[in-house]
Amino acid sequence: MRKVVIPVAALVAVALAFSVAVAEEKAAQPAAKSADGAQVGQAAPAFSLKDQDGKTVSLADFKGKTVVLEWFNQQCPYVVSRYKEPAKRTMANTAEKYKDKDVVWLAINTTGKSNEENKETKQLWKIDYPILNDTTTSVAQAYGAKSTPHMFVIDTKGNLAYRGGLDNAPMGKVEGEGTEPVNYVQTALADLKGGKAVAKTETKNYGCGVKYGKAKEKVKE
Repeated sequence: MRKVVIPVAALVAVALAFSVAVAEEKAAQPAAKSADGAQVGQAAPAFSLKDQDGKTVSLADFKGKTVVLEWFNQQCPYVVSRYKEPAKRTMANTAEKYKDKDVVWLAINTTGKSNEENKETKQLWKIDYPILNDTTTSVAQAYGAKSTPHMFVIDTKGNLAYRGGLDNAPMGKVEGEGTEPVNYVQTALADLKGGKAVAKTETKNYGCGVKYGKAKEKVKE
C-alpha cells in the first residue's frame, strides 16, 4: 500500500491558515468587561447622562468635588425604604447633611424609566438632587453597579474611594443581633472631609438587582 506523503510546505500553509482564522475570530469578539467594574483607588469612569429635566450632567462638571453616586429604582422596596419610613429618609438626609460641604449627590436610574417619570418621583419624594437616566446601562456596567441602591463615593481627585451599601440596615433593619447602625457612605464622607483615607472602602451591597442588557429604546426628553 502506497503511503501518501504530504509536503512540509503544505502542512505549514495549513497551520498558518488555521492560526489566522483563529486570530480573526478572536478579533471579531468584543473585549470582555470586568465583572467588578470600577476599582477603589482608581479613576472613576467618566460619563454624561440626561437628568429628569433633559439637561446633560457629566462627571467632569464636578472636578475637584466629592461625588456620591446612588443607583436608583423608584419601584425597588429597598430604595423606597431609604426615602420613607422606617428608614426615615436615610438617603435624602445623608445627602442633605453634606450638600454644603462640596459634596455632589447624583442618583442614577438604569431601569428604563422616562425622564418625566423620574421628574415625578423627584417631586413626589422631595429629592433635592438630580436623577440621571442611564438608559443603555453603560454607566452601570462601567461602575459594576449590581443593585439598587448601590453606592459609590468619588474623591476630589476623581478616584473611587468607596463602593458598597449605604449602610448595614437593608429595609431599615440593622443586620445581626446587637449590631449598631452604621451609615457607610456618611462615614466615608466624614473621612474624606477630615482629610483622612476612607477606613472602610468596600462593603456588601444589597437591594434589587440591576439588569444589564442591550441599549434600550431612547426615552423621551
